[in-house]
Amino acid sequence: MTSSYEAFWELQRFAVVGHSARKPFPRLTYGKLKERGKVVYAVDPSRQEIEGDPAYPDLASLPGKVDAIVLEVPRDETGGWMEKAAVTGAKDVWIHQQTETPEAVALAAQHGVRLRTGTCAVMYLNRGFNPHAIHGFLRKLGGNY
Repeated sequence: MTSSYEAFWELQRFAVVGHSARKPFPRLTYGKLKERGKVVYAVDPSRQEIEGDPAYPDLASLPGKVDAIVLEVPRDETGGWMEKAAVTGAKDVWIHQQTETPEAVALAAQHGVRLRTGTCAVMYLNRGFNPHAIHGFLRKLGGNY
């Protein structure tokens, strides 16, 4: 049986939103999705490119529709980005662990968005032994993977 978290990564077209100059997670998620052959757009208002690909300043600037959006932004920005994500029509959003807010959760419910929270996206994308694999192993033991 595939978990809701694993099923998220079976989607095909993604936008990864973050400030890659501040934290590594948006770049890691972006790169791992590309390695899996996904269509992935970087949304980073502070950069013009990520890994040689264009970075877009917002979700409205994307050249195509996405199935899912990964929000890897500071907690104080999550609600605003969730609001922008809801209007794109994407029905799946992942909010990086410990950055979800009641406002963002309510917006997702209001717009019928399937929301994943409480975990790090890289834990599911970074294969092999690494620090993120330890998190995944512990979640599997607890039945929360």
